[in-house]
Amino acid sequence: MAKNSRKPSAPLTFDLPESLIARIETCRKGHGFATASEVVRTAIAGFDFDACVPTRDPHRQISVRITADQRATLKRYSRIKNASVGELLRLALEALPAKAPKGKK
Repeated sequence: MAKNSRKPSAPLTFDLPESLIARIETCRKGHGFATASEVVRTAIAGFDFDACVPTRDPHRQISVRITADQRATLKRYSRIKNASVGELLRLALEALPAKAPKGKK
């Protein structure tokens, strides 16, 4: 059985978007904490995990055909932008208007 302790244990490593890391720093300064660990411990202690409903956008795989030039473009920008091909495709699809402009097909 795990011992309940107020003393922090081994480090916990996880990925966060840079915007959230910036928020941790803002909260650290705003609350007068010395470390990011204090911010995280405070957030965990005060959060209602029972009531939270994590949002998840279900994913599904599809197969599509694209030109060799489009494939090369995606791979090139994937390296340049340090992003996955999937991330770039999602951005492109989200930016596509739902309807074509009048007079175009």
